[in-house]
Amino acid sequence: MFVVESICVAWFTLEFVLRFINAQSKLAFARGPLNIIDAIAILPYYVSLVVDVRDRSQEDVIMGAGRGYLDKLSLILRLLRALRILYVMRLARHSLGLQTLGLTMQRSMREFGLLLLFVCVAVTLFSPLVHLAESELAPFASSHPHHSFSSIPASYWWAIISMTTVGYGDMVPRSIPGQIVALTSILSGILIMAFPATSIFHTFSRSYQELKQEYERLWKEERDEEIAAESEESWTKVDLPADGVTPATNQGDDGVTSGNARQSTLPSTAF
Repeated sequence: MFVVESICVAWFTLEFVLRFINAQSKLAFARGPLNIIDAIAILPYYVSLVVDVRDRSQEDVIMGAGRGYLDKLSLILRLLRALRILYVMRLARHSLGLQTLGLTMQRSMREFGLLLLFVCVAVTLFSPLVHLAESELAPFASSHPHHSFSSIPASYWWAIISMTTVGYGDMVPRSIPGQIVALTSILSGILIMAFPATSIFHTFSRSYQELKQEYERLWKEERDEEIAAESEESWTKVDLPADGVTPATNQGDDGVTSGNARQSTLPSTAF
């Protein structure tokens, strides 16, 4: 695995350096989100090499109490190696779907903010209600061995998974009032999730169509350039005369070349 990783990182590093050298604006290149992700994904490999070499050089010197420093370095090393998952983000450079997703999230920040606001308001509403229903209105429920609604903050988790209709089942209301609150939170969660979802869907559809048209336009321009280059090359080969041979022209009595003779490469006749 180390050899495969080394080859992949070397390839990615070479590509990153070449793109940086060919970039017209180095500052704009450094600010690009995908370029930042590439750098974050590549750097941990080289940092891990340096840390490994340093660990091996100090392993015989630092023993006993000094191992705490190496343990911290190894923890940082493991965290940096976890960033290798960012290699997947490189697919966004060549994937229309991932680019559409990123553009949709960028354009729908307001809708996501509203969704987060709605969820926070609903959580702060239903968490005290379910805690009140399970602890105060139904005292027998609090004595249940699986009672989990011990406090309002502990009920936040239940409110979130209920509103998103996930329902892990780790926290379940046992009383009738608690079940009524649960039913209300589930229905409210469905409505809250549906409100901004329509706008986000339209934004996704519009972004997909725009990117698709842009891809088609770029492909058509590249194809037209290739066809134009091939046509120009073929016409250049046809129009080039043979070495030492000049096309014959038909001149009149006044020495002026006729138009037909200029346009034709056939030899002139006596007529």
